[in-house]
Amino acid sequence: MLFFGFRYLAFFLFITSLLSFMNIIYSYYFNFFLNLNNYIFTLFLSLILGSIFFLKKKKNTDFKINIYGKILTVLSGYILIPLIFSLPFYLSVYNFTLLDSFFESISGFTSTGFSIIENIKNYDESLIIWRSTTQWIGGLYFLFSIVLLIDIFDDNLKKSLTNFLSFNTSETVKQSIKIFLMYTVLTVILFLIFNIFEFRSFISLNLSLTFISSGGFLPVNSFSNIATTNLKELVLAFSMLISFFSIFLSYNLFFKKNRSLNFFQEDIYLLIYLIFLIAVFFIFLNFENDFSRILLLISSCISNIGVSLNDTPENLSLIFLILVIIGGSFFSTSSGIRFLKLFAMFRFSINNLISHAKPKNIYVDKHFIFEISYKKHEINKYFLSILIFIISIFILSSLLTLSNIHFENAIKLSVLTLMNTVNSSMYGLGDLNFGEMSIITKYYLIFFMIIGRVELLTLLIILKKFLFKN
Repeated sequence: MLFFGFRYLAFFLFITSLLSFMNIIYSYYFNFFLNLNNYIFTLFLSLILGSIFFLKKKKNTDFKINIYGKILTVLSGYILIPLIFSLPFYLSVYNFTLLDSFFESISGFTSTGFSIIENIKNYDESLIIWRSTTQWIGGLYFLFSIVLLIDIFDDNLKKSLTNFLSFNTSETVKQSIKIFLMYTVLTVILFLIFNIFEFRSFISLNLSLTFISSGGFLPVNSFSNIATTNLKELVLAFSMLISFFSIFLSYNLFFKKNRSLNFFQEDIYLLIYLIFLIAVFFIFLNFENDFSRILLLISSCISNIGVSLNDTPENLSLIFLILVIIGGSFFSTSSGIRFLKLFAMFRFSINNLISHAKPKNIYVDKHFIFEISYKKHEINKYFLSILIFIISIFILSSLLTLSNIHFENAIKLSVLTLMNTVNSSMYGLGDLNFGEMSIITKYYLIFFMIIGRVELLTLLIILKKFLFKN
């Protein structure tokens, strides 16, 4: 298990060193020498540490990795990688404390977007880009973790990737390479799109790194300074939707041979869901006849990015929070409970109610449109995930309330933390100052940001391992 874990973490340490090198090149090219030595230090540290992990020899005591080992490997990465990324913040001239540096990096790595920084204009561009890269690598790490932990999910999700019942090492590597290539290509495409529509190159780079990972870090103080025209609002809205749909959607569309609708089942449901939301908002909540703004708000919520414009109506904050909770595709960087889970539970509940009302009739639990059935034990998994989510909200909101945060704000912040979505005026939390929060409150948020990024079902598996030995 140790051998596998070291190799897995070494890969991301090498990517960290590559991103450090790119930041060094950027700093040299644009003469940002203020924090240059910090990136050089991070480059060598991640490179040396990654080499040690990669060259570690396999011992006879290393056994075949099981699901518990995989979960612990993923969790350890959510501590180690952000800790490396926190170094440029801590060593910078801006007097970040070690806790604030780690808070900023873990917020980026989990694609949450909570920030200690109040006025981004006071910071040099190289550090802003470094902050955005924490989200980029965090989104990639999340997608890799889904493939690594694929065996704990239901069979329908596996079939959207492969015909194998379980992923062996070669299949895991194959799907991981596919994810890395698609993730990188989509990032480049986003960057080119933003440049075509005359966004500033620095803005385009940061937005492409942020949007692909469903992150909430912005290179400016206000999102309204970026979305200055209706055309730009539409471009930003459609760009956000890339992280809402599956990372494999474009691959399956262009490269998959003999593809059937089953490969697109979740994305088709998400498209229907998106069209429904647009219709409802446009008919009932379109107060200013501004379609581009409506689409932008919807896209920001369902993709779990969470950024909003200055004049977003706060009276709709509850609706926006509900959209954040639902989330997007399973194989995307978007967080949330996941739309297909809720839809499956709804169908299952309706079928059971009808079966009690008309016991002589037979009802089949199948997804609408597709000939794919869902089993009762899969519904139980979905139910447990939602139950853990509710319990987590209760625990975190209670802790935040004890930390002198208003009860309503505590509940909203708890939802956004577990859904890894940035606080903004859309939810009535745009004025939160994380820098002024107590040390213990920051630790609460750090812990639950990680919990929100890791599939909640994994917590039950770990608890089962240590609490029930048999």
